[in-house]
Amino acid sequence: METHGIEAVAAQRFSWSWVSRAVIAAAVVFMAGNGVHAGTATNTFTVQAVINAACNVSATNLNFGAYNPSSVTALNGTSTVSVYCTGGTPYTASLNVGTGGGTFAARTLVSGPNTLNYNLYRDSSYSQIWGDGTSSTYTVTGTGSGLLTANTITVYGQIPIAQDEPVGTYNSTITITISY
Repeated sequence: METHGIEAVAAQRFSWSWVSRAVIAAAVVFMAGNGVHAGTATNTFTVQAVINAACNVSATNLNFGAYNPSSVTALNGTSTVSVYCTGGTPYTASLNVGTGGGTFAARTLVSGPNTLNYNLYRDSSYSQIWGDGTSSTYTVTGTGSGLLTANTITVYGQIPIAQDEPVGTYNSTITITISY
């Protein structure tokens, strides 16, 4: 019996030490899996972007076609100006006199030494000369719709009647300026 008692105590010790190890191992795995930490800290930061006012402009050519000095009506034509400005950006569009010379009252197209009078207007009734705001001229104002969205403006051109000039191709280059 004595032997049997020693075997029972040894079996109990073996059983206890196996159970103890299993419990400790399970506790270690549980604590590591749950992310036990000593502490945490948090803060915030700002994300920001700035869109600056910007504008671009393009225009189609104004081609009057063939001018007939004996016509009883003026020769009219149009051009389209496309203004691209960041949304909400106010702008002013102005035109210069052009490379043909003349004045805002009478711009000129040139062919060598010869000239042909014409003018540019901001209205279809040809009453408001589109210039730079000086010398009784007007500008065109608007507000940008976005750099990918054009605000279109029509330029109305007119060559008056009864200008008997020599044969040739008459031209001038106009500069459009967008101030914003």
